[in-house]
Amino acid sequence: MYVTTGRNASGNANETDVLVFHGATDAPTVDVVERGVGAGLIVNDLSYGQFEGYLDLPTADFTLDVRTSNSLTTVASYSAPLATLNAGGAALVVVASGFLNTGNNNSGPAFGLFAALPSGGALLELPSVAANTGSAQVQVIHNSADAAAAEVDIYINGSLEADDFAFRTATGFLPLPSEVDIEVAIAPAGSNSVADSLRRFNYKLADGEKYIVIANGIVSPTGYSPATPFNLYVYTPARDESNDANETDVLVFHGATDAPTVDVVETLVGAGTIVDDLSYGEFEGYLELSTADYEIQVRDETGATTVACYQAPLASLSQSGNALVVLASGFLNRTNNSNGAAFGLFAASASGGALLELPACVTVNVEDLMTSNSINIYPNPVNSNTVSVTAKENINKIVLFDLAGAEIANENHNSTKAFVNLPANISSGVYMMKVKTTSNTFTKRIVVE
Repeated sequence: MYVTTGRNASGNANETDVLVFHGATDAPTVDVVERGVGAGLIVNDLSYGQFEGYLDLPTADFTLDVRTSNSLTTVASYSAPLATLNAGGAALVVVASGFLNTGNNNSGPAFGLFAALPSGGALLELPSVAANTGSAQVQVIHNSADAAAAEVDIYINGSLEADDFAFRTATGFLPLPSEVDIEVAIAPAGSNSVADSLRRFNYKLADGEKYIVIANGIVSPTGYSPATPFNLYVYTPARDESNDANETDVLVFHGATDAPTVDVVETLVGAGTIVDDLSYGEFEGYLELSTADYEIQVRDETGATTVACYQAPLASLSQSGNALVVLASGFLNRTNNSNGAAFGLFAASASGGALLELPACVTVNVEDLMTSNSINIYPNPVNSNTVSVTAKENINKIVLFDLAGAEIANENHNSTKAFVNLPANISSGVYMMKVKTTSNTFTKRIVVE
């Protein structure tokens, strides 16, 4: 193995020219990442028997991580103290030498990096240093409603990290190396390699930080209006739990490509406007909410028109102490978007998995609202296992269900006054009671304490 353009000195007195050679027979293809002065990736995909052309480096003291070819795993770390060694103006050859597994190689010399000087003589061993254990945590959420991206493969630095990753699912928080260049590539499901990727994105993650990454937008050339381009939307600092055991931290993201700028107004417990003027692709910083059952209306940015209404039963779902991401997802106008997924609000937990769809508000018709004083429920809030319901006409049926739509009680009656027996194990929270009389049906909220 040789090169014909060897150097015995650098052309710049303030630099050191370094030729790198991979000479370790049992070592894999590697990258070399410099982390002492932040030079980053300086050798890429070097295999046994290959040279990396001369690196014209400033004469400084470097820290080198020898990593696997995707830069995700550190094999070994070394100091390259060029300044301390007064190597300014010199040209060196640095070789990977020895065996990673000496047991399989007659107990031969251990792997290391060695420098050869133009003057010859014994090679200078670069001192090993503690490996870089820094990492960041990343949660990836798939919210692209384009049918062409219904399932995707995710590659990180060329390695397949998520296979057949489905729309409206999330990973947990994945540990990734920090302070190094990371390429995230999105490819169609069933891809053969990163070469099949549709889009590529480059990041450098801060040590110890947490990130939310949401895949959103349209990849198809036709069939969607507006065809907002596919992108990765990043939020940091993310949270995997709340700092308060009695609260739920909620990060809100607008991911519906055809939805306007919106407000979010809470109407059940009186919290009022909790999100103001949120546009597509934007995050609303974490809402630190008391863990209760909420009802939220998605309105246009004027606050005058309600687009949709949803229940957010944080207490009923036992979300105290948790951190969630709530996403606007799907299409308001499915006809203009290839009959894709309908608009909704979905929640991603820190542990990942399928997103949880927030249930739509229970519909109460205009007649119900106008004549709601025709029935009376007592007590409300409920602090016993019996509820009294009275009406101006005979009550025929009473159905009680929770905010997820599950039926809790169903009783037939034939009187203007009825007593409803609640299950002995009913949980505290908000419920809906539907009362059917001779000529009307009423739906009212009750609170069980």
